[in-house]
Amino acid sequence: MEEQKLIASLVEKARKAQEKIANYTQEQIDEVCVAVGWEVYNDENIKVIAEQAVAETKMGTVEDKIAKHKNKVLGVLKDVQGKKSVGLIEVDEEKKIKKYAKPVGVVGALTPVTNPTATPSSNAVTILKGRNAVIFAPHPKAKTASKMAVDFMRAGLKKVGAPLDLIQIIEEPSIALTGELMKQVDVVLATGGSAMVRAAYSSGTPAYGVGPGNSVQIVAEDADVIDAANKIFVSKKFDNATSCSSENSIIVQENIYDQLVSELERLGSYFVKGEERNKLEQYMWIMNKKGYRSINGGIVAKSAIDIANNAGISVPESTKVLMVEGAQDIEGDFFSQEKLSPVLTVFKYKTFEEGYKKLVRLTDNNGTGHSCGIHTFNQDYIEHLGLNMKSSRIMVNQPQAAANGGAFFNGMPSTTSLGCGSWGGNITTENINYKHFLNVTWLAEYMNPVRPTDEEIFGEYFKKYK
Repeated sequence: MEEQKLIASLVEKARKAQEKIANYTQEQIDEVCVAVGWEVYNDENIKVIAEQAVAETKMGTVEDKIAKHKNKVLGVLKDVQGKKSVGLIEVDEEKKIKKYAKPVGVVGALTPVTNPTATPSSNAVTILKGRNAVIFAPHPKAKTASKMAVDFMRAGLKKVGAPLDLIQIIEEPSIALTGELMKQVDVVLATGGSAMVRAAYSSGTPAYGVGPGNSVQIVAEDADVIDAANKIFVSKKFDNATSCSSENSIIVQENIYDQLVSELERLGSYFVKGEERNKLEQYMWIMNKKGYRSINGGIVAKSAIDIANNAGISVPESTKVLMVEGAQDIEGDFFSQEKLSPVLTVFKYKTFEEGYKKLVRLTDNNGTGHSCGIHTFNQDYIEHLGLNMKSSRIMVNQPQAAANGGAFFNGMPSTTSLGCGSWGGNITTENINYKHFLNVTWLAEYMNPVRPTDEEIFGEYFKKYK
């Protein structure tokens, strides 16, 4: 079988490369990470791959993809700087436990068409930090851009004398080759659509996957309306909403609704209403081969202008975001789903309880476990979401697209791969980072036994029930 042989050859080269760095010190592997990161951070290189990504996929914008590289790669490098990932990484004197970090091996990393260069760039640094090797399986519609990013990173490896095959890529990707890769590697990192993630989990190889996004933000009555509108607008239009973290809906308290909508319109949003809303829906969701309506692939990461024009809607040339009013029938309305386009659904609410219920319905309808947010200074509201939402990350007074995957204005780990927990069909709720690519050996030395008495454990229970 040709696919099996091709992948086996890549895996063999990866293992040989990894053997050569088996004895790398922390300082050596950190130098490798910086060298690789620089090649996909410096302006000259990322301009080239951003232009190729847009030309090849027809998705997003060059300037935003450059900004994404600058933020994501630098963010990951900041996160791994000074962190221990080699040898003895932790000592617990009291429990006499020592922890030793070791590689997980060869990682197969699947990358999405919506983010074909920043995803492999940030993931490579994350994976290399643990002295692992990585083989990327790019999306077929973005294979050239992804390979260019990999080639730049391999040049970084060469500069510091590290084996080039620590980073490889399937040059002519296919479903069969990606499936074979997932079988032969030690760990899979699947960043992309639900079908890809399900395939990763069924491959028989340990896998980290991501769940579907459908980020929703509440804008409470006490919010700074100007600030909230600006953050929502910037987040929604960024790279034509290629990010799964981009706000899909906002739920706005009725007292500030008109002001917020007006501010969004002033910034460059167009409110699609009446028959225009029907036209937009008909264009955005079309009948598929299985006989039901699904998202039109032609709208993904396209500009608001392109989407409006193709839907037969006339909008100002300055339009960056299309807005539609959310329907009461949340579960039956297509606009309540994840849209991966600069189309924002807007809801109105009276009481926080009502707004919260809408948030739950929207999230459970599509995107359970991924993320949500709120613009407020009311700690009771914030605490309520923290305690009750089935979301892996909740952003407060932040632009969701930038914030979820880690930003310099919050403490979230920087990543392009967002775990969604069991709610989203994933193994973890965490932002996938370098710690997920370490095998950790726990070494326990003998200590004087510390055994609790029955009274210490059962005392309060017996007082109450015995």
